[in-house]
Amino acid sequence: MNKMNIHMNQKNFLYFIIYGGIILIVILVGIVPLYLKASALAKENDKLKYQIQEQKELAPVYASLQNAMKEDIPLVLPHPGKQALPRSESGTFQSDLNSAAQKSGLKVISFTPDVNTSSAPSQSFLHDVVLSGEWGGLRKLLIELGNLAYLDKIESVEIQQGAHFMEFKIKIWIALK
Repeated sequence: MNKMNIHMNQKNFLYFIIYGGIILIVILVGIVPLYLKASALAKENDKLKYQIQEQKELAPVYASLQNAMKEDIPLVLPHPGKQALPRSESGTFQSDLNSAAQKSGLKVISFTPDVNTSSAPSQSFLHDVVLSGEWGGLRKLLIELGNLAYLDKIESVEIQQGAHFMEFKIKIWIALK
């Protein structure tokens, strides 16, 4: 077999270094910045795709909020003069609550008057109410309850998130004569 001898003289070696340097400069100045720019654009593209997907998912929520804003909700809360309800008419609160819940888009799950608070010396009567529906309905219900002149106070509101709805447990005191 023949041995292959490669002889490089100084002139050829100098050309090899110059051409190698030119190729290295083209790679460093041209190709690497283009690669970095393409990588940054790909990341920005992924970010924009995520934002578009997020907007598509939130569009129904935004539409429902826009519809809720179109409804005529008073800016000033009702504040009727307070007066006590006669004991014989204390049952009217349940029908008033049902109509307020219906206007608010809530469903009354349970309505439990506390019999211990209905005795003669007591000036207030406690009702435990459980409702289900959406968050916006609670606000409307509270505004509707504010219209009742015999409403003494709302002691507590407990909110529990369910799988497809929210549950509201409210303790309501009404004033009695």
